[in-house]
Amino acid sequence: MPPTQNTTPAVEVRRIIRCARKASLATLDSSTHHPYASLVALATEPSGAPVLLLSRLAVHTRNLEADSRASLLIEGSNNIEDPLAGGRVTLIGRVEPTESQAARRRFLAVHPSAAKYADFGDFRFFTLKLEHAHYVGGFGRICSLKPEDVLIDVSAAGELIAAEPEIIAALNHNLAEDVARLGARLSGKEGPWRVSDLDPGGMDLALGLERIRWDFEGEVRDLASAKEALRTALATLR
Repeated sequence: MPPTQNTTPAVEVRRIIRCARKASLATLDSSTHHPYASLVALATEPSGAPVLLLSRLAVHTRNLEADSRASLLIEGSNNIEDPLAGGRVTLIGRVEPTESQAARRRFLAVHPSAAKYADFGDFRFFTLKLEHAHYVGGFGRICSLKPEDVLIDVSAAGELIAAEPEIIAALNHNLAEDVARLGARLSGKEGPWRVSDLDPGGMDLALGLERIRWDFEGEVRDLASAKEALRTALATLR
């Protein structure tokens, strides 16, 4: 069995959000006021806040323009026979437009095919301003979480966020074997794992469409500390 890190509901919620590529978005229908659910592609800001790329032609976007209140259901039970036995989280808040370059960059890193239409006039990036989270970790494991439990503080991480693409490229090029070994140890699956996202609290690894999360023991601020965090992770998993 692949090794795991210590976990809490907050840590598990962060991992579910970071590793997801899609979510169910619930908005309020602007004409009937009934709940309206739709499937959306998902990525995250460095803080862990969800990022969406939506078209103004879509019903859910028109709903959000009239009332920004919304919720996202994100589930992490892809490989579980009984989906209700797996973890999932409902994020509640307001979906608002964002001009963040980090949000755009990270979304397109997860969904590269979206680059074909991301700059069309009717498309825009949005983020969920989290107000409340409801976590279900399986039968009998239920709790509510505050935004500060789910999101990490990146107020002092401006330099790291700006350098994220270069740090990721360096890790994937110079330490490709170490990254692949970490991915294999965490997932139990061999392959050319690569670092897809990095933030002060951890890094996300990807192999095809599969994504896993490794949380750092300490805070990462630059390439040197990212390399040290990777070496520490591998030493921990030996």
